[in-house]
Amino acid sequence: MATSTVRTVTHDLLRKLGLTTFFGNPGSTEETFLKDFPADFTYHLALQEASAIAIADGYAQATGKPALVNVHTAAGLGNAMGNLITASLNKTPLIITAGQQTREMLLMEPWLTNVDATQLPRPWVKWAYEPARPEDVPGAFMRAYATAMQAPAGPVFLSLPLDDWDKPLDGPAVLRTVSRRGAPDLDRLREFADILSKASAPALIYGAAIDRGQGWPAAVALAEKLGGTVFAAPASERCPFPETHPLYAGGLPFAIGPLCARLKGHDVAIVIGAPVFRYYPYVAGDYLPQGTRLLHISDDPAETARAPVGDSLVADPVLSTRALIDLVKAPARPATASRVAPAPHRMAPHPARHPDQPPGGVDGVPTAADVFAALAEVRPAHCVLVEESPSNLADLHRHWPITEPETFFTFASGGLGWNLPASVGIALGERDTGRGRPVIVVIGDGSFQYSVQSLWTAAQNKLPIVFIVLRNGEYGILKSFAVLEETPGVPGLDIPGLDIVRLAEGYGCAAERIVDLDALKARVTQGFAGDGPVVIEVPIDPSIPPLI
Repeated sequence: MATSTVRTVTHDLLRKLGLTTFFGNPGSTEETFLKDFPADFTYHLALQEASAIAIADGYAQATGKPALVNVHTAAGLGNAMGNLITASLNKTPLIITAGQQTREMLLMEPWLTNVDATQLPRPWVKWAYEPARPEDVPGAFMRAYATAMQAPAGPVFLSLPLDDWDKPLDGPAVLRTVSRRGAPDLDRLREFADILSKASAPALIYGAAIDRGQGWPAAVALAEKLGGTVFAAPASERCPFPETHPLYAGGLPFAIGPLCARLKGHDVAIVIGAPVFRYYPYVAGDYLPQGTRLLHISDDPAETARAPVGDSLVADPVLSTRALIDLVKAPARPATASRVAPAPHRMAPHPARHPDQPPGGVDGVPTAADVFAALAEVRPAHCVLVEESPSNLADLHRHWPITEPETFFTFASGGLGWNLPASVGIALGERDTGRGRPVIVVIGDGSFQYSVQSLWTAAQNKLPIVFIVLRNGEYGILKSFAVLEETPGVPGLDIPGLDIVRLAEGYGCAAERIVDLDALKARVTQGFAGDGPVVIEVPIDPSIPPLI
């Protein structure tokens, strides 16, 4: 007779896989899974499922390992969907579980049934499954792990009936290992290398996969050997290249016509580790300048298939970049022959409204640029920047260049509400890995509201995160879209009456409102040295940036 249960066998498998850190918001259908929670496991509670998903996403990105998320049946999974979309586009390996009603009652669809459990999270998971038998639960976790980890990495989903866990089961579960990377087809890569070697003005367009795969050294070496201009892919969620490098020209615009114009003069462009291309808004034009050939390397076949132009290779971007270093021939031309003027706003996809505006806003209220210039003065070494302030991106990147790998994070989806909780997961990852790098979050007052509950998790874990909340009293980026789309009179773009300080204090954070920039610098410095999160509301002069 079996002495083990589905629960104990599954727990043993999770230990072997290194999945002993949980993130979640439990409900009644999950409590049987969490019963007798092992002493060697850790459960990080979030106060809402959207926050749980994003905290886990940040943790997985910071640690380089998959994370396990526990949400509540259909309603909880519904709450989580916005940040699940971001996790999918971030290509973060997450194993998301939700409880399901008791098998004996599923036919009747009782209260809290996830009626079509495997369909609800699609298309934003790589695999979704509800085990046919209790005995299949451990095997389902093993398959979920393998699917989440293998390229392209991403979230998976398991629906788990609440009455499965105490069923007897012989153990242990089968443990398997999987590869995370796929090597390139060398014949195809030699073709690409030959094209690059013959280019008179090559452009290298790097994406977030370079940073995810620890590929900065390879990206720099390839660029220097070719002497080509380096761009960040448009609206990249991670920085793929040191922004102070002399070959770096900044991020590409995220609209068709302007992006084409930016590539003018390059006879060959190669995109490595990014889509071709991430566009928004629609501005008509040609995809590429006349005479420009595009090459594309991605580990995601769906990404290469939907590219509107270019010749593709499906392979690990960093392995491919390393191989190209040896395969390409250094050009006879000077390394500066293909250089273009670097964008002052670096990897931001759109420029600042007033790039040469002198310091000082209206009536003593600083501009966003003033705030970022002040923050840059007290920026600690190896600081991790997390940003969700869409209307202020250009000024932020102008004053805060990214010079080290894995020190910049934002969302790949454009959906607000990911970055605040993700920063909590990143800070937890910094603590658990022992790396201990400081984390700063720059976020708009509108963005701050979407997953504000995650402040509680930061406070409970005493994470020394500094949150800079820019208070302009509006959805500034939407006002930019209103200008571009010629849609005056749109309602709901102003957000008066918010008290950021009281909100933060209510979740257990130290918080204050600061206008004076010297006082801001002093408080930020104290915050980095503290033992808990600090939320600083900074009123700024509203400014509507251009989108292209």
